[in-house]
Amino acid sequence: MPQGITVPASDFSRNFARYQDEAISAKVISVTSHGRVVGGYLSATELAHYELLKRREREVLVVGSLDDETIAAIEAAEYGTEAR
Repeated sequence: MPQGITVPASDFSRNFARYQDEAISAKVISVTSHGRVVGGYLSATELAHYELLKRREREVLVVGSLDDETIAAIEAAEYGTEAR
């Protein structure tokens, strides 16, 4: 999980510009109200990563209909490395 910071909602709303800048290095800012997380603010890179994961989440592959190139890519895949 990405590293980040946690701030109260009141502080986040009063100092939005500061936290907008901090999101670049913190990646994720968790916003809390009364001790529980009510939302978050993501850096642009984290948002792009999130959107990529959401697209992949919806991808459905039927094993019987995979072409030889896709099967070869799966067989050659290594755990823990990014796709090229």
